[in-house]
Amino acid sequence: MSPAAELYACLRAPEFPAQALLRLRPQASDQACVVMEGEPPLEQVCSLNRKARALGIERGMTQVEVDTFPGVAVFTRSLAEEAAARGALLECAGSFSPRVEDRSAGVELLLVIDIARTGKLFGPPESLAANLLSRVLTLGITASVAVSGNFHAAVALAKGLSMQEQIRVVNAGEEAQALAPLPLSILDLTAEQAETFSLWGIGTLGMLAALPEVDLIARMGQAGKRLRQIARGERAHLFMPLEPDFSLEERIDLDSPVEALDALLFVANLMVEQLIVRAAARVFALASVTVTLSLEGGATHTRTVRPALPSTDRRLWLKLLHLDLEAHPPSAPILAVVLTAEPGCTSKVQLGLFSPQLPEPARLDVTLARIRAIVGEENAGRPQLLDSHSPGAFRITPFTVPATRSSELPSAPARPALRRLRPPEAVFVTLENARPAAIVFRQRRYVVERAYGPWQADGEWWSATLWGCEQWDLVLRAHAGATLCCCLARDLFRNEWQMAALYD
Repeated sequence: MSPAAELYACLRAPEFPAQALLRLRPQASDQACVVMEGEPPLEQVCSLNRKARALGIERGMTQVEVDTFPGVAVFTRSLAEEAAARGALLECAGSFSPRVEDRSAGVELLLVIDIARTGKLFGPPESLAANLLSRVLTLGITASVAVSGNFHAAVALAKGLSMQEQIRVVNAGEEAQALAPLPLSILDLTAEQAETFSLWGIGTLGMLAALPEVDLIARMGQAGKRLRQIARGERAHLFMPLEPDFSLEERIDLDSPVEALDALLFVANLMVEQLIVRAAARVFALASVTVTLSLEGGATHTRTVRPALPSTDRRLWLKLLHLDLEAHPPSAPILAVVLTAEPGCTSKVQLGLFSPQLPEPARLDVTLARIRAIVGEENAGRPQLLDSHSPGAFRITPFTVPATRSSELPSAPARPALRRLRPPEAVFVTLENARPAAIVFRQRRYVVERAYGPWQADGEWWSATLWGCEQWDLVLRAHAGATLCCCLARDLFRNEWQMAALYD
């Protein structure tokens, strides 16, 4: 079998520091924006958008020079936000091929994707490139894609693409012709090499490719041979793919401290939307979202929201975050927001034909969040019995929708229903030979016809929750002939009798 032909797609995102900041700030995309880097007052422009470049702003300008231009939004470079945006793009590229190499340099993000043998999945290279750009655009990033059978040719073509030409596909054997009109500035030349080529009058890759190889090596060494091979589209490359971990995280550093919850939710809306887009690209939903707020003074405020079922409903997540932060507000103004999501499988609860209708998960989650905000998190959920003989021992666990259908649940044997009284009601008991003979319950006197017991239990002698209990099952009859079956309990430490439960 003949080896498959190589094919690479290079994704280029220019001015990446500016795009990483603006992807979560769409309100600033309609104005000129610059990103400053360095310590004040020596900070300089390291990245800018197209509207700022149209005004005449260039990289390397100082803050004083930028202030001479009207209506310019100034941001400080955030390496954390760039890392989050880069991770999102790596996930997007990895959905087309597991082999992705990062060739980023300066303020450009360059990801080279090995797309050989992917035609049956994504169609021809033109369709794959268009699909890739569409997916990248949903992440809030503007990019371009170049496809070539040579690794270095794909990188050079991507650098040479204008914003009007977002896709360029070069067939095998046409690399040299496609690279010929590109300027030498797209190559990573040293200052000495750039000066040498300038003295020789070499300004394009086509002129470099036309130089005789032996003479070029004699004057510039092996570096000259490497540059000539790149210009001709003949340079071989050992592909070194990345192995990024899949993590759903979005971060934004706020331009000014935020105290209002509405302003925070406006920012969180865009971040949740990005998390959902990234999770849906891998056929996942969001099982939980953890919001970490960096506060003034160095403190952090962390909250986790986990609905009953994984969901991709953005409005549901915003409502749950709103209710949780409203019940647990941060103690200081907010400087930065980090949202971390846990992926989960999208699931449907299948009911039987005669099974009772379960509540809609979205409405149930919002209702539970409202209840927790009123009574406290520890008082809302599903009761779970503890492995203890202590009467009424239980704990509250988070509510979850069961995955098992009711028709699959084991059937329980028929038994009398026990209605426990909460709280237990006090009764007056008359004893004969240390056994209950008559009681007064709810202002009515009953005579004990049959008594079963006592059953005594105690425990937790090592803590302050020491308890001791004596229980009796009684069959009572009133003066008018009415019968009552009940469970009577006696607190052994306080010598108090209480009606614990009634049998139906």
